[in-house]
Amino acid sequence: MSKREIKGRISERFAVLKDRGEKALIAFITAGDPDIKTSEEIILEIAKAGADIIELGVPFSDPMADGPTIQESSERALKGGVQLPDVLKLVKRLREETAIPIVLFGYYNPVFVYGLSRFATDAKRAGVDGVLIVDLPPEEAGELSKELKAKGLDLVFTLTPTSDAGRMKLVSENSSGFIYYVSVTGVTGARSKVGARIRESVREVRKYSDLPVAVGFGISSEEQVRGVSKHSDGVIVGSAIVNVIKKNIKDKNLPMKVGRFVSSLKRGTLGK
Repeated sequence: MSKREIKGRISERFAVLKDRGEKALIAFITAGDPDIKTSEEIILEIAKAGADIIELGVPFSDPMADGPTIQESSERALKGGVQLPDVLKLVKRLREETAIPIVLFGYYNPVFVYGLSRFATDAKRAGVDGVLIVDLPPEEAGELSKELKAKGLDLVFTLTPTSDAGRMKLVSENSSGFIYYVSVTGVTGARSKVGARIRESVREVRKYSDLPVAVGFGISSEEQVRGVSKHSDGVIVGSAIVNVIKKNIKDKNLPMKVGRFVSSLKRGTLGK
């Protein structure tokens, strides 16, 4: 079996969407923002609103790849005492209500401290489908990759506008589930414009991989989702969703308002 022949909910979701002529909407929130209970309600609401995959951020004290919006969401979660074990418990509860694919997005330190084998085992038991460790490149991911693969969990890696052919080949060989293409250099954050070269960049990635390519960073509106989805298999929206949470943090209708925003984003993936 090749390094990336893992089939699960993520691959199945992309396959179903391809048959429908749709693209995936991957929605990011930080677990525990503004609290664990509300996070659960938000995820269930955005799943009903049309999100295809949930990217669930694991709070971390030094989120170097994230912009201010997601950093602040991580800080809010940490102030509430949310750590990796709490995130896994959240996923386990979600699995009683939804089968939406869930990818844990985080940094290596909490996973390393938790223990790689234990993490893979507990993530599988909880119902996690994939993992993206933003500060762990494929050259250094062998041990974690082995543990995750043994449990049938996908390990997603990223490519950027500066990735050369060698990097594209390496990521293609080691990723499973999908490839996360970062549309801009720098940290996360909603932007008024997204990369103009996405079409060419995704086409280049596809020379090396038959995995779905999802594009993220800086995408914040239905119009941008529509434009990016024309050239990719999926669109990832994070900071714009977290902004809706921040702006409505004390509103009892917070989950519903996030759901309405996600519903508008999903319209951009329908190919109409």
